Amino acid sequence: MGFPLRLIKQSMSASKLNDSTISAELIRALRQVIGAEGVLTAFSDRMVFECDGFTIEKECPDVVVFPRTTDQIAAVVSLCNQYEVPFLPRGAGTSLAGGTLAVGGGVMLVLTRMNEILEINLRDRYAIVEPGVVNIRLTQSLQGSGYHYAPDPSSQSACTIGGNVATNSGGPHTLKYGVTVNHILGLEFVTAAGEIVTVGGPGGTCSGLDITGVLVGSEGTLAIVSKVWVRLTRNPQSVRTMLAVFDSVADCTTAISAIIGAGIIPAALEMIDHDIMVALEEAFEFGFPLDAEAVLIIEVDGIDAGLDDQRDRIVRLCLDNGARDVQQAEDEKQRQHLWRARKQAFGAIGRLSSSLVTQDGVVPRTQLPYIYEKIMEIGEKHDIRIVNVFHAGDGNIHPVMLFDERDASQIQRVLKAGGEILEACLEVGGSVTGEHGIGVEKMHFMKKMFTPEDLEVMSALRNAFNPENNLSPNKMLPVAGACGMERKHPSRMVAT
Repeated sequence: MGFPLRLIKQSMSASKLNDSTISAELIRALRQVIGAEGVLTAFSDRMVFECDGFTIEKECPDVVVFPRTTDQIAAVVSLCNQYEVPFLPRGAGTSLAGGTLAVGGGVMLVLTRMNEILEINLRDRYAIVEPGVVNIRLTQSLQGSGYHYAPDPSSQSACTIGGNVATNSGGPHTLKYGVTVNHILGLEFVTAAGEIVTVGGPGGTCSGLDITGVLVGSEGTLAIVSKVWVRLTRNPQSVRTMLAVFDSVADCTTAISAIIGAGIIPAALEMIDHDIMVALEEAFEFGFPLDAEAVLIIEVDGIDAGLDDQRDRIVRLCLDNGARDVQQAEDEKQRQHLWRARKQAFGAIGRLSSSLVTQDGVVPRTQLPYIYEKIMEIGEKHDIRIVNVFHAGDGNIHPVMLFDERDASQIQRVLKAGGEILEACLEVGGSVTGEHGIGVEKMHFMKKMFTPEDLEVMSALRNAFNPENNLSPNKMLPVAGACGMERKHPSRMVAT
């Protein structure tokens, strides 16, 4: 089908405008710091970075640089401040909320060349990594050691540790092991003023303010992370992984509530609906029962003693709540087979539509049956096909809306549907994000989630780190950015 001509023209127009804002003097200075090969100025090169996983909104950075050291990051930041140009960090670009959109242009620092695992210390259970290290590479480096890095987002094979820190990513095993912030011991970062600072370390933050906790999840609006101390987790002694098959999504979501209500905390509890199973089968032939409406991937782990009893309780609860079958992975190969299916779900959805938007909300687990029905009702209302994969154990929903971005009316319907889904999450006491962040997509929801006083505190915190708002401007908080860069985003236009 090719790239939509409309979008090419828009990007080219924006590019011409943006080019005039970056002086040749600044570009020469950036090349002196980074090296000519690490500075991109041609439109055809920069266009690759015009959006992240949230593809509805696009805006090219004026310049893209690839630093290899913390000192280079600091030098680039200092130059941007000197020339009064906004700047922002980016990892692999797997953000699904526009967190790495170059609002207002400026200089984008892509950190993927800072990809070294600097130290693995099994005795003290930590590793030191650069922000561009791909998540799964760290776990692969630990194979055979008896340890692993617990956060495992669905984009694990592509996303970077720095990006995980920015969005406080979770993943299927969040239910038991927590999100990224629970596994970060310390950070080295470059401030918005270009100063290099280290907080925490191998022992974590033992006293004073938890600056590490403040920075994790701040989406690159407070500082640029250049080094990360991560906690390593001992592998469980034993694991039981099951696949429960349901003839209705309602039964599946009821079973989820029943498992948690029984006081069982699985390591993972993931739901996949029928349409995603079809896409997975077409792509990979995993062997899913295509006459089922939903399946539940359930995993429990820990010491071997008593684990079979826990498994048996889960099986009974699933069968009592409508499961027609519950199968257990017979060995590690089968277990990995199931998890590959789950991790490849989003990639397989590309077979269903040319464009998609993945929403990210949270509801109390008891509200999962309600929110699923609401999602499908909203999809029907706006004539948008929606497929679903849930981090069901912690109430984190991921409805995926399928559309064609060449059709402006479809874009508007998708944005309206996504907004109504998030409104429904709020109505039942949930949140508009579980792990994807706020970015530019959900800024207008911040006023609905928080009081003016709450937002004032958040703004004061941001201003303490980023007083000029030149680092990742126009993200997260619904306030005007510096340098006259306030703009209308499609998602915000729909909401007003």
